[in-house]
Amino acid sequence: MIRISPTVLAALGRLALAVSLLAALVVGVALINLLGAPPKAQVAAPPRPEDPKPAQVAPGSIAPPVEAPQVVEAQPQPEPGVDPVREWANQVSASVDIPARAVVSYVNADLAMRQHQPSCQISWTTLAGIGRIESNHGRFGNRQLREDARPSVPIIGIKLDGGPNVRLIPDSDGGTLDGDVEHDRAVGPMQFIPSTWRKWATDGSGDGRGDPQNLDDAAIAAGRYLCASGRDMSTGSGWWQGVMSYNNSVEYAQKVFGLAENYAAAGNIRR
Repeated sequence: MIRISPTVLAALGRLALAVSLLAALVVGVALINLLGAPPKAQVAAPPRPEDPKPAQVAPGSIAPPVEAPQVVEAQPQPEPGVDPVREWANQVSASVDIPARAVVSYVNADLAMRQHQPSCQISWTTLAGIGRIESNHGRFGNRQLREDARPSVPIIGIKLDGGPNVRLIPDSDGGTLDGDVEHDRAVGPMQFIPSTWRKWATDGSGDGRGDPQNLDDAAIAAGRYLCASGRDMSTGSGWWQGVMSYNNSVEYAQKVFGLAENYAAAGNIRR
């Protein structure tokens, strides 16, 4: 009986494995030559948000419905550790394309304005409509709105240098907010110009400072801006004056109007 040492057996095993791998490689090359290389998997781009359609509403005629968040009307006794605003925001977010964290920012701004300037009657839905157009709720350029209410990358607009269809606004903040020492740029999810932010800056997050990149801060600042001079945003004239002071464009205001209606319907459907 012939005895083969373990060393030789191991070598033969490695040789057999190498031969089988080589055979598989040859077969694979032959198939590629015959059928062609398999196509590379395409990288799916993120879905492109549809451009909001202007509502067919005459300027100054009416205002969108003032949709009170359910947390205001019901005023349930919250359970320990449960934020009723976030609970409601999660439900709304499931019905419409707004991050729940953004809904929280808009609703908290609505609640703050109800307390400090109730005569304005601004609704979270109008703030959400503006936030959608200005930055897609902090998601412009494939960003994500983080749980601290800031976009994953700061949002800074184009240089306002007086080019085609662009206003000329020289630098007003030494580049502190926008990084541009020659011209201003709109900043943050609600796209505030630095000089405007300096006037309306608000600490909505409770961290002791107003940051235009923080949607908690920016949403309340936008509410204060829209409600300036005792404006009543529940009336047709007041709403249109307020929104067009944000952007002096009828089409812009009509888009905000349509969005506000859609968001109000999303809020109502959860009742």
